[in-house]
Amino acid sequence: MGEGTTGAAHGLRFELLGPLRALRDGVEIPLGPPMQRAVLAVLLLQEGRPISYDGLVEAVWGGAPPVHVRNLVQKYVSGLRRALGEGPELVWTGTGYRLTGTDVADLRERRLLVDAALAARDAGDTAGAVELARQAEELWRGEFAEGLRAPWLAAERLRWTEKRLTVLEERLSGEIELGRAFGYVHELMRLVSAHPLRERLVELLMLALCRTGRPTDALTAYEAARRRLADALGADPGPALRALHARVLRQDPVLLATAAG
Repeated sequence: MGEGTTGAAHGLRFELLGPLRALRDGVEIPLGPPMQRAVLAVLLLQEGRPISYDGLVEAVWGGAPPVHVRNLVQKYVSGLRRALGEGPELVWTGTGYRLTGTDVADLRERRLLVDAALAARDAGDTAGAVELARQAEELWRGEFAEGLRAPWLAAERLRWTEKRLTVLEERLSGEIELGRAFGYVHELMRLVSAHPLRERLVELLMLALCRTGRPTDALTAYEAARRRLADALGADPGPALRALHARVLRQDPVLLATAAG
C-alpha cells in the first residue's frame, strides 16, 4: 500500500492484530470510547476507499442501530479527527466517509512475511519458510480487533482466525518436516482441543506423534477425531486424515523413519 509510507512520515502506526491501537512515535494515543474505536477500525479496513453512511452504520451497529445513530456517527468522526491529529485525513466525500494518509501497519507487515514464507516454501527452503511464518505469528497480540463488538468486525475476526490458523498449520508442518516434532506435540494437543473439528491439526498431531515414536497415540488421536466429527457433523474424516490413518496402521516406514528425531 502506498499509504504505508505516509503513515511512517507522520509517525502514526495503527495495529489490529489484537486490540486496536494507534501509536505516534511509539507512544499509544487514546482513541475514545469503544464504538468510536469500532468506527475507526471499519474505516481503516476500507484501505482508503470511501464507505457510505449506511454502510458504516450497518458495519458498526448492524440492522438495529440506535435512534440517534446519525448524531453518534458525526460525534465519533469528530472525535477521531481530534484524536488522530495531523497526518491522516478523515473526510466526507459526498458519498461516504474516507480515511486516507495511513494504513494498518501490522496487517501490511504480516502480509509481506506470509508472502515471503510461501515463496521460501515453494523454493524448497523449509527452514526459511518456518522462520518467516514464526515472525508473522509474533505480530499477533490477541484476537483480531479484540474487544470491538461491531457486527462487521465480528465477521472479520472469524476470517482472520482462519487465516492465522492456516499459517500456523503451515509453520507446524515445516517444524515437523525439519525433525522438530518432539517440541510441538503438546502445542498440537492444545490446538486440537481448542479446534476439535479442524482435521489438519489432527493430521499434524498424528504425524508428530508418529515422528516421536508414538504411533499408538496417533491412532488414539484419530479415533477421538472420528468420534467428534461423527457426533458433531454426522461425517467421517476427510481423505487426507483417512490416508494418514491407513499409513499408521500399516506402519509405513517412511512415516516412522524419523521417530528418533
